[in-house]
Amino acid sequence: MELWIPITLFAAFCQNLRSAVQKHLKGQLGSTGATFVRFGYGFPFACLYVAVLHLAFEYPIPEINSVFLIAGALGGLAQIFGTFLLVYLFSFRNFAVGTAYSKTEPIQAALFGFLLLGESVSLVVGLCILIGILGVIVISLAHTTLSASVVRQSLFGRPALIGLGSAAMFGASAAAYRVASLSLEGTGIPMQAGFALAYATLFQTGVMVVWMVLREPDQLRASLAAWRVAVWAGATGVAGSIGWFTAMTLQNVAYVRALAQVELVFTFLASWLVFKETIARSEIAGCFLIVVAVLGIILWG
Repeated sequence: MELWIPITLFAAFCQNLRSAVQKHLKGQLGSTGATFVRFGYGFPFACLYVAVLHLAFEYPIPEINSVFLIAGALGGLAQIFGTFLLVYLFSFRNFAVGTAYSKTEPIQAALFGFLLLGESVSLVVGLCILIGILGVIVISLAHTTLSASVVRQSLFGRPALIGLGSAAMFGASAAAYRVASLSLEGTGIPMQAGFALAYATLFQTGVMVVWMVLREPDQLRASLAAWRVAVWAGATGVAGSIGWFTAMTLQNVAYVRALAQVELVFTFLASWLVFKETIARSEIAGCFLIVVAVLGIILWG
């Protein structure tokens, strides 16, 4: 098994934990505050990871270049917008459709990967990506009663557009981060990924602090007051991001983001085994499609 596969599975599991913490904080902080804690509380952990790589494992500190600075900053901005839009979806009663559209990220990541890096995916992997996205859509719409109004909303409604926008931002962010990480070649994959992550979270924290001081100071105060819970969002978020950055340094972003859909399978296993919740048949069918897609990517990716 190629190294990027278990790293991606680890990152998906950590993202599942971080999303649970963020959703909890959304009720206390609002969209901006819940978005900020992912970066603001994650930055110290990212710096600690780089320090450990350098001091304990003797990876050299990379030389910064213009491609790294620009690509890392663009990736950071895109991730901020994508996270904000995704958190904002929770404000809508019919956010299921928007969430389903937000999971088109692997397709959009493949597009940005082609535009920025000239990368392409094989026909078999492309089919697996589509199967995985179909599984996610089936799960997202499992508790939605289909009607003319729902179909209309799915095509033209605000949640659908927000979901597509979120997916586009995350896809662009993934491709930009791969560009930034690859520009640091010669320092070792872990340091390339870790240094790019530390720079991105520093940039994101700075941008969001300035925005919140000027526009939403109450959200900044609330984020600082909620540090006991928010620190876990930062820790789990960075653990996942270390996995994402490392996997995307090793492999095509479309492959990594497609395999990451296994996160939903982890979610439903936790719901069933830990919380003893009832799972709908359509959700089981969606999980089956995701597993088929993941196995296909592992075997033929």
